[in-house]
Amino acid sequence: MKARSGVGTTLVTAAAAVAFAAGSPVGAQIPKPLNDLPNPYGSTHWADLPDGREWGSTAGVDIDPDGVHLWAIDRCGANSCEDSDLDPILKIDPTGRVVRTFGAGMFLFPHGIHVDREGNVWVTDARGAAGRGHVVIKFSPTGEVLLTLGQPGVAGDGSDHLLETPNDVVTDLAGNVYVGDGHSGQNANAGPETVARVVKFDRHGNYITHWGGWGMGAGQMRTPHAVDIDSQNRLIVGDRGNNRLQIFELDGTYIGELKQFSRPSGIYITEDDLIYVADSESEFDEVRNPGWQPGIRVGSLRDGIVDYLILGQVEGYEEYSNPEGVAVDALGNVYGAVVSGGGAMVRSSVKSGAR
Repeated sequence: MKARSGVGTTLVTAAAAVAFAAGSPVGAQIPKPLNDLPNPYGSTHWADLPDGREWGSTAGVDIDPDGVHLWAIDRCGANSCEDSDLDPILKIDPTGRVVRTFGAGMFLFPHGIHVDREGNVWVTDARGAAGRGHVVIKFSPTGEVLLTLGQPGVAGDGSDHLLETPNDVVTDLAGNVYVGDGHSGQNANAGPETVARVVKFDRHGNYITHWGGWGMGAGQMRTPHAVDIDSQNRLIVGDRGNNRLQIFELDGTYIGELKQFSRPSGIYITEDDLIYVADSESEFDEVRNPGWQPGIRVGSLRDGIVDYLILGQVEGYEEYSNPEGVAVDALGNVYGAVVSGGGAMVRSSVKSGAR
């Protein structure tokens, strides 16, 4: 099914602009929004919750190491779990049946989710209040708390191990942990004092370093909303407030940026460096990336070419929201976590006959 569309793109590096595609002039910017792309996927609303429970907002989704079970966050039937006794963390089998839940009473605003190679489930809380939030919690596959990064209810500014409003989390082959921290960096009142950084911990939760800082320059960020690691052991950061992906070595060394994937809310990278970038905010208003079509853009980190745009429209539904989180199972089905409009899980599969 994978085919190259030939859309010319560039990677802007710290030293210079390096063209990926043949014929792309060095230093060229994306000439126009990449909206006119094939969509070989068909999308359906998927996964009903048990006991009549309705989906709330959900920004986080990931795949179990078995390649077929899905892990997702539900904000307790609303857009917050503050006053709820529902479990926000859900494991869903390939038929869409919820087979495990946990995490009740532990989160205010569950946001990002990462399932590591051992099947442990990491969840971020992107708000804070007395005794809760400002943390990343690591669970065993059965829901036992194994580790907490940060201190519940206590916000940090980057000078120590504390977190502020962590968006997303990922682990590397050595077990080191990378947290995209700072949810409010794109707000109108954000400025240099706003937290917008990546924080690195070792596998035991010991603080190692952090980098970034609020801004629009190389290596700076305005909401590091999503993080993942590619096959070259590079950290890819969805810098949503700046409408770009940023690429770093795992020690924080800046490599470059990609703007052709639009406004990234969620990212998922496969073993062969296909990247799926969920854009839930473009055209939201006159400020957030006007002219770009929301949806999920699919391309390669190896050449920077964007091949497909999976649109958020689901057949039979007049109202819909575009996914904020994204994950891909072993069969190539793409799952989008819908954050607004009542929330939903959307599954997109390659249409019959598409190549």
